[in-house]
Amino acid sequence: MYNKRITVKGKFLYEGDSKFWIKGVTYGTFRPDAEGVQFPQPEVVGADFAAMAVQGINTVRTYTPPPRWLLDIAQENGLRIMAGLAWEQHVTFLDDSDLVATIEGRIRDGIRACAGHPALLCYSIGNEIPASIVRWHGRRRIEQFIKRLYLIARTGDPDALVTYVNYPTTEYLQLPFLDICCFNVYLETRERLDAYLARLQNLAGDRPLLMAEIGLDSRRNGEDIQAESLAWQASAAFAAGCAGAFVFAWTDEWYRGGHDIEDWDFGLTARNRQAKPALAAVSKVFAELPFPATTDWPQVSVVVCSYNGAATIRDTLEGLLALDYPHFEVIVVNDGSTDATPAIAGEYAVRLISTENRGLSNARNTGWQEANGEIIAYIDDDAYPDMHWLQYLAHTFMTTDYMGVGGPNIAPPGDGPVADCVANAPGRPVQVLLSDREAEHIPGCNMAFRREALQAIGGFDPRYRAAGDDVDVCWRVQAQGWKIGFHAAAMDWHHCRNSIRTYWKQQQGYGKAEALLEAKWPEKYNTAGHFSWRGQLYGKGITASIPTGRWRIYQGQWGSALFQSIYEPSTGMLASLPLMPEWYFVIGLFGFLAVLGLAWTPLLWAIPLLLMAIAAPVIQAVLSAMQAEFPSPWWTTGQRLKLRGITACLHLVQPLARLIGRLRSGLSLWRKRTGKNARLRIARSEYFTVWSEEWHAAGDWLDMIHARLAAEKIPCMPGGDYDNWDLQVNGGVAGGARLVMAIEEHGEGKQMLKFCVRKVFPIPASLLLAFFALLSLAAALDSVWLVAGVLISIAIILAGRILHEAAAAAAVFSGTIRHLERDTGNG
Repeated sequence: MYNKRITVKGKFLYEGDSKFWIKGVTYGTFRPDAEGVQFPQPEVVGADFAAMAVQGINTVRTYTPPPRWLLDIAQENGLRIMAGLAWEQHVTFLDDSDLVATIEGRIRDGIRACAGHPALLCYSIGNEIPASIVRWHGRRRIEQFIKRLYLIARTGDPDALVTYVNYPTTEYLQLPFLDICCFNVYLETRERLDAYLARLQNLAGDRPLLMAEIGLDSRRNGEDIQAESLAWQASAAFAAGCAGAFVFAWTDEWYRGGHDIEDWDFGLTARNRQAKPALAAVSKVFAELPFPATTDWPQVSVVVCSYNGAATIRDTLEGLLALDYPHFEVIVVNDGSTDATPAIAGEYAVRLISTENRGLSNARNTGWQEANGEIIAYIDDDAYPDMHWLQYLAHTFMTTDYMGVGGPNIAPPGDGPVADCVANAPGRPVQVLLSDREAEHIPGCNMAFRREALQAIGGFDPRYRAAGDDVDVCWRVQAQGWKIGFHAAAMDWHHCRNSIRTYWKQQQGYGKAEALLEAKWPEKYNTAGHFSWRGQLYGKGITASIPTGRWRIYQGQWGSALFQSIYEPSTGMLASLPLMPEWYFVIGLFGFLAVLGLAWTPLLWAIPLLLMAIAAPVIQAVLSAMQAEFPSPWWTTGQRLKLRGITACLHLVQPLARLIGRLRSGLSLWRKRTGKNARLRIARSEYFTVWSEEWHAAGDWLDMIHARLAAEKIPCMPGGDYDNWDLQVNGGVAGGARLVMAIEEHGEGKQMLKFCVRKVFPIPASLLLAFFALLSLAAALDSVWLVAGVLISIAIILAGRILHEAAAAAAVFSGTIRHLERDTGNG
């Protein structure tokens, strides 16, 4: 009845070009017969499989290797089989080398028995290794063993899919090589299941998530409750974007540990195969996937902005016209393209709007202003959507109060080896999540907003002509007090740059976008010009830092926790420095000192520091490349090394490209943070008084000052609980100023405000100044006048910079105080 094997494409499974939803039940385990066969007689299996097919079930999960005749019966009834390869998972198997060899041999035998059969969905090389066993052997040994079993399976049946079925108690196992991410989950409230499914989707990453067991015992809960529970469990799984679900189980007949299990009734049918109400309830859910046909979907306008996108926009439009969504329109905004973009768009049933080249933000604004939908969805002209993309986005809007919703973007296979490397390189658009369902940032290639939100914030800022618009719009939506959501199944395919040259150019553009964002949102950036996300970045290509601590697993006391997660230690300050683009300045500094060492040998100690400075990002790049995942698992060793080498190089060049883009656009360590030019003053502190006829609390006065500085786009940091100052402004990375306020109460609501503005000289800048000053003195004592002159010149320049930035910050406070004095009527 079929001749195509199931394949993985992103978050979903496919049969040829058609999406394949797993609508499954588990089958067994059963009491073995006299010959050891752990399945009923063929006529019973035939009747069961025929009944399943009538109810819309298309997949059966077995816990032991199915005999060939069972696969034949499945094929006759149009069913697929997830073949479990059973072994001794409940014992400390790694302690016995003979047992390990027996397990591996059993896996080979199971694969050999099923290999190549068209009814095979995938192999499961294990099921729920107990948490205590994993704890005994250690996480890494278990992961390595499962990978060995995976490679055995792929060797025995190269075209087959392979998975391992995990469960919440060993959620922390890192198994990225598996084709499908499978979990057994039993949660009896919709809210908890929804939340955990969102978590599992983020753990699954770019792979399909499959619920390998969901269920409820009808003996303890009643058959009607079982039917109701299984209906919402199944619908929750598909609404969460799972590729499918197996209901445990087809029948109450169940055999385990040498005994028939008589006190649990999880089946959709009784032991005599009489249907329970749950069978009809599950069948109804399976008939309408991923959402019921009666869903009243909102109108969506999909906007594609394109500038010279002829090479890829056809894929975009083909994908959009294949969307499974009843109410949507497609608007293509041609932003002054000089290639065939408008001609290609004109071949499709879309609204084509052509303008002069005005930049990406203007094009996005044209799109939503011309749209008819209540939801505006954006996709780039080098991306194309999954067929259910809009359903997942719209469902999230319909069931939450999010004003924006995004999804993941996945690099499609087949774009070439360089594109595969770029997919594992830093700088790709990734989502930043505050929780498993709430986002801090969603990439512009896959984002949607309620029309009312875009209207309220005035749309996109035209200053962002190529990048940065998505970050800015997310920040402005959140500044309104609204939230942004994320759905892991609302995916699109996003082509990566397929040459190093275009990747370099793209990353320079991102550096420019950072500079534009810092100019508009200076309060979000530190003095070094970097923004720290509150959430966690998800996606490939994130550069690995040099480990400074070990990952920890929340196991509960004595390993008793039901949900055991892995936690990565936060990256320390020293480990974070080599991740910054400005680390190349550190390399340059040590290189400069090493060159001076040719004239003055004491400076040759800079050579080992130079080597260490170079080694740090190289180590990070190599660690990142080792974690890279490439589409084909069968690359030769030489090919894989080449791909990892290119990926490591991209991890090195991306920060440099980004640094160049930042510097060209004014985002440097030496940029002015206040915009003030001030006279250099010798005094470390200055004092001011302001008389007020109107009483205000101390916090209110400081809020007024803070608000005025914010209105002038001057970053101002309030003091903390343990600080003896109230407000701080940094003139730059080398100097700043702090404000301290005192209030004299003079009765009848009258107050005398006293302010002290004290210059601040940051320790790193001061130490650097002292370093160069001492080096110049030592060189002078050795009569190496050229080196001494160079070093003292650097020290003088640095000292001037420190004093200037501190004075500029102090001038900000003094000017604000004078404004405050005028506002109180005493100026």
